[in-house]
Amino acid sequence: MPLQDDVQIVSVDDHLIEHPRVWQDRLPSKYLEDGPRIVEDEHGHHLWAYEGELHAQVGLNAVAGRPYEEYGLEPMKFQDMIPGCYDPVERAKDMDLDGVQAALCFPSFPGFSGSTFHKAKDKALALECVRAWNDFSLDEWCGSAPDRYVPVVMVPTWDVDLAVAEVERTASKGARTISFPESPVPLGMPSLHSRYWDPLWSAAEATDMPLSMHFGTSTYLPGYSFGASGVTTDDQDQYDQHSGQEDIPFAVAITLFGTNLMWTTVDLLLSGALQRHPNLKISLAEGGIGWIPYILERTDYVWDRHRWYQKIDKDTRPSDLFKKHFYGCFIDDEFGLKNRDAIGVDRLLLEVDYPHSDSSWPNSRKRAQEVLVSVSDSDARKIAEDNARQLFRYPRSGWK
Repeated sequence: MPLQDDVQIVSVDDHLIEHPRVWQDRLPSKYLEDGPRIVEDEHGHHLWAYEGELHAQVGLNAVAGRPYEEYGLEPMKFQDMIPGCYDPVERAKDMDLDGVQAALCFPSFPGFSGSTFHKAKDKALALECVRAWNDFSLDEWCGSAPDRYVPVVMVPTWDVDLAVAEVERTASKGARTISFPESPVPLGMPSLHSRYWDPLWSAAEATDMPLSMHFGTSTYLPGYSFGASGVTTDDQDQYDQHSGQEDIPFAVAITLFGTNLMWTTVDLLLSGALQRHPNLKISLAEGGIGWIPYILERTDYVWDRHRWYQKIDKDTRPSDLFKKHFYGCFIDDEFGLKNRDAIGVDRLLLEVDYPHSDSSWPNSRKRAQEVLVSVSDSDARKIAEDNARQLFRYPRSGWK
């Protein structure tokens, strides 16, 4: 059946491009020179200057409206983007054109969960940058149209106590979800199996803020090298120059992006953290869903045979934990939808991914109609809208 006209699509994975004044308008004056600011190189490209280093705006991050033949990794300037990339008022117009009511918009320059600031030298400045982005997200971006944008924040991932404080601060301002790395290990932090993160998980439970774990937020990029020095997402625009990887097309990594979240899922299912935090929720942003039935079957199989001699919960089947804690997210996954009952229809969320290269903008609603055509009206409504509104406590006017 076609998606009903009264269904308001809520995309749980879109992205924004920060405008040049995000940090310059919010940082203390002593940090303005070293804090993020836009500069122009000799080729006319706009680059972010931060702590004396330059960071390119990767082309694939803002290709909405371009034909596939014009996609590329070359740096961009703001004039090359449609205004909806960096202007929330214009974005809402683009969402209207796309038939999308609401969107959760991840960061760009900071990395999807703030990895740029995690790697910074001056952590005092980095903390101010995290807070400034969160205030921009909550007050300016989401504040421009509260019924159109799901408020997302990042945390200072280098210090769990600071992260807890930022969760509590932003929750009081209306934040609805925390963007967190799909694995802290590539960032040099304790793994998801460690109890180091328990205070943050407790804060997320106490504030009813799910974790939005987007692929690539760990900075690890799959497909190039399985060694310790593999390419990271921070190297996307330079990957062709990476030693020993010149012959591997970037399409390999793009195809494998979702595999990061397979690792995340198994990590958390066997970590014990979910048993200690029964109200923790996790959204697997841009991971796809077709792999979920297999990985649950495989994890149950391993758990059944191997839990007896390892430090693994002996009583709780991993697939049961998944159905309580996880939400799978997809842009265009026909195979996954065919197997939706093996995942749980109430655990599926829809994504648009504007303005990235996987997005179908301005035809996202049309494409959603096509992929949901074999799904019942009630299930399609859950997937496109109701599940997201419930997970993020984001009601439409009059929605129950």
